[in-house]
Amino acid sequence: MEIFSNLNQMIVGLLGPAGPLMVVAGLALVLILATIPVLLMQKPDPMDKLKKTGREKLEAETKAVLRDKSRNEKLNKYAQFLEPQNEEDLGAVRMKLLQAGYRTKDAVRYFYFAQFTLGIGLLIAGTAYFLLFIGKEQADMQQVLMYILGPGIVGYMAPKYWITRRVEARKEEITSGFPDALDMMLVCVEAGQSMDQAIVRVSKELYASYPSLADEFEIVSHEMKAGKDKSLVLSDMSERCGVQDVSSFVTVLSQSQTFGTSISDALRVYADEMRDKRVMRAEEKANQLPTKMTLTTMMLTVPPLLIILVGPSAVGITEMGNIGK
Repeated sequence: MEIFSNLNQMIVGLLGPAGPLMVVAGLALVLILATIPVLLMQKPDPMDKLKKTGREKLEAETKAVLRDKSRNEKLNKYAQFLEPQNEEDLGAVRMKLLQAGYRTKDAVRYFYFAQFTLGIGLLIAGTAYFLLFIGKEQADMQQVLMYILGPGIVGYMAPKYWITRRVEARKEEITSGFPDALDMMLVCVEAGQSMDQAIVRVSKELYASYPSLADEFEIVSHEMKAGKDKSLVLSDMSERCGVQDVSSFVTVLSQSQTFGTSISDALRVYADEMRDKRVMRAEEKANQLPTKMTLTTMMLTVPPLLIILVGPSAVGITEMGNIGK
């Protein structure tokens, strides 16, 4: 204590009454200046890169696609014609192709290349057919548009129609197989396996009946093995699937992990709900069947019945008219 008292008196004698405060401020400034180089030299935490949301990741990948020059050399020459330069449009197309199951880097370019090739090819084919078999003199403006522009428009819209149909078929497959996947996952978790092991096992078992859903679970297992955060992995899966049931499942798991509740209980409740929804979808289709069958029955049975009932009378009336003449 005497040492500190003597030191305090010395500082007061040299710097005045505010001397101790000035010394403390000077030491704090020196400490801050010494800490700045340490902070600048500190390596960034790798886990910070994994804390992006699924949408942020997609935007980052979209920017990388725009800057990537090491992909397909043949398509890269025509990149400005084969993919949109707007990041938002490119991201929307990439998400659509991901939901259709096309995950390669050049998927967007192949999609636009197919549109361009089929549109121009069928346009040329329609023009050749019109010039060789129809002729300019015999055709009017409607025929010109139908034979020349019609095939080109069909060729341009065909890839988009194919992708839309594939997305819908994939969503329907995922929706149909998701209750079974939840039941299998619940069995695995209750048997003592972790969530990661359950996802790996479910992906193997589902591949024969629901390959699209099995591929999604396999991607999830690979990303979790790579060290990515589980919530982000499941969020990316929900965006790739585009199915409301999968999004709700991701929300349930995230809430269970946040609040520390049992995953098996959450899976059991949600699996029961998914089975009920599947039964309700089947009942809805069954209720629509009588209406569809009524229209089909009328179209196929009423005309023959009218022919049978009215036909003889029509024939008799015709014969009486001939006799009268």
